[in-house]
Amino acid sequence: MDIISVLVKEFSLVQWQVENTVKLIDEDNTIPFIARYRKEMTGSMDDQQLRELHERLQYLRNLDERKQQVHHLLEEQGNLTDEISAQITAAATLTEVEDIYRPFRPKRRTRATIAMEKGLGPLADLIWEQDLQTDAETVALPFLDAEKGVESVEEALAGASDIIAERISDDPACRTLARSLTQGEGFINVAASKKAREGEEATKEAAVYEMYFDFSEPVKKIADHRVLALNRGENEDMLKVSIEAPVEKIIAGLGRLFVKKDNAHTLPIMDAALTDSYKRLTAPAVEREVRSVLTEKAEEGAIKVFGENLRQLLMQPPIKDRVVLAIDPGFRTGCKLAVVDGTGKVLETGVVYCTINKDTAPAKKTLQRLIEQYGADLIAIGNGTASRETEQVVAELLREAGLKSQYTIVNEAGASVYSASKLGAEEFPDFDVALRSAVSIGRRLQDPLAELVKIDPKSIGVGQYQHDMNQKHLSETLAGVVEGCVNAVGVDLNTASPSLLSYVAGVSASVAKNILAYREENGKFNSRKELLKVKKLGPKAFEQCAGFLRIPDAANPLDNTAVHPESYSVAEGYLTHKNTPQSLESIAEALKVGIPTLKDIIQELEKPGRDPREELPPVLLRSDVMEMEDLTEGMILQGTVRNVIDFGAFVDIGVHQDGLVHISQLCNKYVKHPLEVVGVGDVVTVKVLSIDLKKKRIALSMRDIEAMPV
Repeated sequence: MDIISVLVKEFSLVQWQVENTVKLIDEDNTIPFIARYRKEMTGSMDDQQLRELHERLQYLRNLDERKQQVHHLLEEQGNLTDEISAQITAAATLTEVEDIYRPFRPKRRTRATIAMEKGLGPLADLIWEQDLQTDAETVALPFLDAEKGVESVEEALAGASDIIAERISDDPACRTLARSLTQGEGFINVAASKKAREGEEATKEAAVYEMYFDFSEPVKKIADHRVLALNRGENEDMLKVSIEAPVEKIIAGLGRLFVKKDNAHTLPIMDAALTDSYKRLTAPAVEREVRSVLTEKAEEGAIKVFGENLRQLLMQPPIKDRVVLAIDPGFRTGCKLAVVDGTGKVLETGVVYCTINKDTAPAKKTLQRLIEQYGADLIAIGNGTASRETEQVVAELLREAGLKSQYTIVNEAGASVYSASKLGAEEFPDFDVALRSAVSIGRRLQDPLAELVKIDPKSIGVGQYQHDMNQKHLSETLAGVVEGCVNAVGVDLNTASPSLLSYVAGVSASVAKNILAYREENGKFNSRKELLKVKKLGPKAFEQCAGFLRIPDAANPLDNTAVHPESYSVAEGYLTHKNTPQSLESIAEALKVGIPTLKDIIQELEKPGRDPREELPPVLLRSDVMEMEDLTEGMILQGTVRNVIDFGAFVDIGVHQDGLVHISQLCNKYVKHPLEVVGVGDVVTVKVLSIDLKKKRIALSMRDIEAMPV
């Protein structure tokens, strides 16, 4: 297989782009490094394109390897023919290769293999040829053998029919036809399980799936999120899911494929074998395959959405140089407090009880002291248990005391995971677990990227059905997203945690620890070149990571930019040319550098230390609180997008219950996916369509609204 040609066609690229990219990948260059510093070689492909090409390259190489394995196995068996060899070569998917190999795969004992052991193979061959000149019963008589267990003509013909049925099922054409018609014309049928209809507790659990208790939809039309919902309902034994295939059409199609002659002596046997082959052998396997394909596609879509949500969450603008009072709300155990300065250093911690006592004065007094003592003009409130009650107290305090501080609700998903982790214990060995959570909430408001990299991406809470999907693929994708964000922003070499450093291109977890150890032993880094003194950080790792690591007060100002050390001479050369009347092309030619690289260098020289996150909408801050009861239909509000899913976006409008903007209400034109319009962290203007206080549901719209000033 010419993998390069396949990639060129699939990705609409030119030959040299793919050849260079594959070469760079094979030389163990990281995706962020290739995307940023090898643009001339790839034609400026971005990291997303590169990751997709890399993934497809791996699939095609696995496909090629499997083709060679099957080719070799069939050759060893003596079953390889020119026709089969050509089919293997032409196969475009692993499924096609497995379909070709299926008839020759070593089998467990089946009805067909038992019939073969009884010597009924030749009888099956005679019927298969469909050329009998006399009735099948007469032809079957010579195959009766009591010792082998064939005592009647009926048993002989039944055994021959079993062999034919398996032969049909093993034929790739049978699978292809059944699969195609099931996917194109089949229906997914769903009903409530027995468990879902029994017992009060089960009924409560089943309420989530009530809309699917009598549900049917064409296979080709079912939405990805619905597939995942059905899978979960089935796994929880709340739903019974089946696929209804166009059985008659499939069997008729198989007849056209395998009934070659209108022979009166063999036609009834062939018809019966076709039906048996499909219903007993092919249909169950094809149903599993179709369900698997739907799930794979749905998971792929969900992982993509999760990845995009995560990217937007990580790339939320930091709030720099602001002292933050962070509150991790709670009832019985109280609200845990942490005051964090502009560098993330913890100044004070504590606990107040303001959500279970009617007397909130002591708590307010403590909060006011912390705000005034440390100049905390920003309050971060976690969105977990007791968040609503805590926000009420904070809003009252700001109003009563005339404080100018503002607050925002911070998604605390994963904070408890971090606080109980080994990393949390290492960072704050003397802190209670709950106090670590408060620190994490405050820091993730100050710098979402630096804090959230300490948490398993799956625990950050911006996906759908993440616990139900392929965990390896999910983890790899999300790790790639985090890596892309970290390297797009850059990392301060002298302050970054090992968690943050481990996502820098070319820096493994062990090397990240070695960087920290070097920093602790020798003090801060003064230049990027000093990285080469770090244990296990050799020339290759230096090449990959150096451009993404920043040293703000380095002797060479280029060490605080995204200019790679290999291009320092180009940057210095540009400074001598920039005031001349030369074109960009002639300067690039004189400096022996490509235009894309030169443009990147110029951008860095114009804005050294630029943080791409600062160009995004700022966090929405509040100073007062609303309740769901305060909402009225038609009200116009501002909110923050908290999660984006296939059918819409959930928006926090400050009432402790996120409202849903259905995909149909996102804008005035057709939208294929909500991500085309909104992303996590976006500040949006919405109109309240309806409020259901009993079910705690708020329907919102973004259509026909003039945006409020942000």
